[in-house]
Amino acid sequence: MEPLKHECGVAMVRLLKPLDYYQKKYGTKLWGLNKMYLLMEKQHNRGQEGAGLACVKLNAQPGEEYMFRERATGTGAITEIFQNISERNEDFAAELYMGHLRYSTTGKSGLTYIHPFLRRNNWRVKNLAICGNFNLTNVDEVFANIAAEGQHPRRYADTYILLEQLGHQLDCEVEQLYNQCKEEALEGLNITRAIEERIDLTEVLKKMSRTWDGGYVICGVTGSGDSFAVRDPWGVRTAFWYKNDEAMVLASERPVIQTIFEAPLEEIHELQPGQALSIKRNGKMRLVEINRPKVCSACSFERIYFSRGSDKDIYRERKMLGKQLVPQILKAVDFDVEHTVFSFIPNTAEVAFYGMLEGLDEYLNERKVKLIEALGHEPNHAELERILSMRIRSEKVAIKDIKLRTFIAEGNTRNDLATHVYDITYGCLQPGIDNLVIIDDSIVRGTTLKQSIIRILDRLQPKKMFIISSSPQVRYPDYYGIDMANLEQLIAFHATISLLEERNMKNIIEYAYRNAKLQEEHYDGRLVNYVKELYAPFTDEEIAERISVLLTPENIRTKVQIVYQDLEGLHNACPRHQGDWYFSGNYPTDGGLHLLNKAFIEFIDKKYQF
Repeated sequence: MEPLKHECGVAMVRLLKPLDYYQKKYGTKLWGLNKMYLLMEKQHNRGQEGAGLACVKLNAQPGEEYMFRERATGTGAITEIFQNISERNEDFAAELYMGHLRYSTTGKSGLTYIHPFLRRNNWRVKNLAICGNFNLTNVDEVFANIAAEGQHPRRYADTYILLEQLGHQLDCEVEQLYNQCKEEALEGLNITRAIEERIDLTEVLKKMSRTWDGGYVICGVTGSGDSFAVRDPWGVRTAFWYKNDEAMVLASERPVIQTIFEAPLEEIHELQPGQALSIKRNGKMRLVEINRPKVCSACSFERIYFSRGSDKDIYRERKMLGKQLVPQILKAVDFDVEHTVFSFIPNTAEVAFYGMLEGLDEYLNERKVKLIEALGHEPNHAELERILSMRIRSEKVAIKDIKLRTFIAEGNTRNDLATHVYDITYGCLQPGIDNLVIIDDSIVRGTTLKQSIIRILDRLQPKKMFIISSSPQVRYPDYYGIDMANLEQLIAFHATISLLEERNMKNIIEYAYRNAKLQEEHYDGRLVNYVKELYAPFTDEEIAERISVLLTPENIRTKVQIVYQDLEGLHNACPRHQGDWYFSGNYPTDGGLHLLNKAFIEFIDKKYQF
């Protein structure tokens, strides 16, 4: 499949001992920094566009810098950051670290958009750095709110706007504490110490996060050494934390914590929807419910595609996604496993492939038992050998080649180069005799399938080619952090529009359009997904058949059929991650539906004259 972009990955490390402890035990004061490097590197799958790191030194004296940041762009950003840090090790010998890996979904790139974002002040407690794995669907509304209060953000970016919003509320909390301290007759440094001890970042989060709509895990640190991580109340984005005697750590993915800290699985905890993890300057940790949890909508694409497959649960779920497709696959190949070769599209579909093979093996074993029983007599050696030698034929048919650099080419030449992203293993099936079944993790736009994969696989001359998607049809855009925000580019949507036009059913398109426009113009607090009306007249199989036609390149000798997982299969495989809005259209927040309405109306306005 074409790679999806995902926003993003986070990591935090808070040391719970003095730096001298790590020097004595591990021979370095940079023990925490080394752990942060590993956390970021092992989550590199989440950030190919850039990375950033911030740290806070808890015991700096007045006149000394106490808050440092390093950022870089590009796929080699992590290496560049830590190479630069190696030249200023003393600066980054700190007790508190926060890292970020960025994969933009907004189209905005460059160093100015790399997290963490930093807000400076002469008061340590008013210094704030934040980063996050998130997309807000109502960033325009948040911007309008803070502008109406008199603030003037210098940049229109969601993270920067949140920084200003949280920073302003932090200032307000500090000013209230300052006035309290004055009433208590405190003076000088005693006021500063009292404010730093009493400041409660969870109160800042409670007041500000009420205005946020979207999926997020947002992390922050203050110059005085307080830190936090907060998760959206729908549980769209994920984060995990672990604490021992030496450190508290938080990351977007669980297995990286297991590996780096040799942590038992049962001691790693998931940050719950609506929950914040807060750590005071003195190292005291609290878990606080910031927002009441909503209906859990944890993103299923985290399980299908983005997260590391080394996680125990994710590995099992991906195998199950493949295994559940076996009945559909057998029906598609007319149960002719003897003349079918099974394979996968590298690299993320490999685990689903193993699950598919497991299910096929179970089917074949049952078939062998029935064949033996059907003999009606004690079988001889030749009969047993014939039956027991039946096997599922699996091969590594597709090979992901080097990332070809097509930026020097234009037009058709560029497209021609793009077709060679994948290569094949020649001679692994019998031309014109064997079917080819190849599993993929998802089909979103279908561009890579059409331009590269199907065309290359056709060189093997299979009798028929079956592309199996371990996830359902992607019918709706995502607005919570995955690069699927363009309705028109989704192949399932394109196929459905094609069917409606072909069957003279444009009245359904017009009905959905007028109702979507009406509710946008007269919003009364209730939103309906009228785009669902477009899909209603058709079965999943009808839409899959049209997708097969649209994704089959010209001059292909082989007939191509695409088979999809259904929603029930998805939920059976990933029972704790029910967020499926890109498949079902059931958006967890109003902000998602608002943006869908807007995208749909804009598409129709460009294409039709209703």
